[in-house]
Amino acid sequence: MAIRYPNGRSYVGREPNKKPNRQKELTYSNRGMTLEEDLNETNLYYLEKAIAVIHKKPTPVQIVQVDYPKRSAAVIKEAYFKQASTTDYNGVYRGRYIDFEAKETKNKTSFPLSNFHAHQIEHMRQVLKQDGIAFVILRFSLTDEIYLLDALHLLYFYNQKDETRKSIRKSDIEKIGHSIKIGYHPRIDYLHIVDAVYFSDKL
Repeated sequence: MAIRYPNGRSYVGREPNKKPNRQKELTYSNRGMTLEEDLNETNLYYLEKAIAVIHKKPTPVQIVQVDYPKRSAAVIKEAYFKQASTTDYNGVYRGRYIDFEAKETKNKTSFPLSNFHAHQIEHMRQVLKQDGIAFVILRFSLTDEIYLLDALHLLYFYNQKDETRKSIRKSDIEKIGHSIKIGYHPRIDYLHIVDAVYFSDKL
């Protein structure tokens, strides 16, 4: 099945029955987990423990071509993402609306602002106007370091990217962001940081 983005580029995903590459499993300390997979597992933990209700947003897809090899079965041959998505995750925690984006980079010393799109920045700005909690979770994949960065800081850097730097220094993220330690259950306990930053709980 061919799935295409709004700009016409093909979406390349892992084949359903294809076994994961063993080399990839060695990348993240023998976990083979992407940031998205870690967060999905974390959010499932939060849901099962009745801590929070946070989900990954689905991306609307427009089906273009369908084949019917059998009367009882349909095979989607071509589809397009209908529109650019906003941010990756949203939900409710302690009575507050939470909205965040998750990004990874292989850069060692900075996080490229090109990873973020204008519509995502505008969406986070609107969330902040409604007194929602908005932030980004950033992973430096080569060192497996994860940080929570408040959306206000991201907006500050993004608004200046055309005049100054087109990336955020890792040293700045270490100063104004909040390090998230990787655990077992949950994998990435970002709500522990949310408690301290947005609800003034002690770490």
